Amino acid sequence: MGRLDDKVCVITGAARGQGAAEARLFAREGARVWLTDVLDEEGQGLADEIGASYQHLDVRDEDGWQSLAAAVEGAHGRLDVLLNNAGIFRRNRLVDTPLEEFQEVMDINCTGVFLGMRTFAPLLIKSGNGSIINVSSLAGMRAAAGALAYGASKWAVRGMTKAAAVELARKGVRVNSIHPGLIETPMAEQLGGDNDKLIKRTPLGRSAQADEVARMALFLASDESSYSSGSEFLIDGGLNAL
Repeated sequence: MGRLDDKVCVITGAARGQGAAEARLFAREGARVWLTDVLDEEGQGLADEIGASYQHLDVRDEDGWQSLAAAVEGAHGRLDVLLNNAGIFRRNRLVDTPLEEFQEVMDINCTGVFLGMRTFAPLLIKSGNGSIINVSSLAGMRAAAGALAYGASKWAVRGMTKAAAVELARKGVRVNSIHPGLIETPMAEQLGGDNDKLIKRTPLGRSAQADEVARMALFLASDESSYSSGSEFLIDGGLNAL
């Protein structure tokens, strides 16, 4: 038996990187997975590979969320797990950040999470044992100098997670956030030479693999985390402990 047998799970930003790792693991553990992304060729290809469903979704698009919810409800009548994984990284200091860039980061990383939680809350409540997992970042726990917009968006995700956890607790829905440090994904490549500096500062002395984040998400999606809500789960090799 799998740890997610028959659970209906939606994963955003699932075409590659952490989202793809999470989708593969969830499918192996028995979940009925719905992948979403704007990278349709990669997303559909992965869905075909693991026996999942795929739907195009720009997480900033309220109508797109409604269309996805209608498809999931029509197919299953409920949702058990919402994994808000989609996000972008932009590297810029405060005085160099254009307003358009700040708004783009906030719209995808923050508003996208809000829309996902608001749209799917009724279906998660219907399941009687729903779990929302919001991917924040180590930048949502400490200063993100040099990536101000990104840090602001991830602190916002952390705050929304706590508020939603309190609001939805008595309705049977848990809400938690994951805070990865340096993970080997395409997004991490944007850090360039700073990767080596971060690895040297990290107590465990290495970056993490996407599968390591996926295993944390699996725990939070499963019934094994039934008494965890409103909490931050760090995957940072001990960096936040410094």
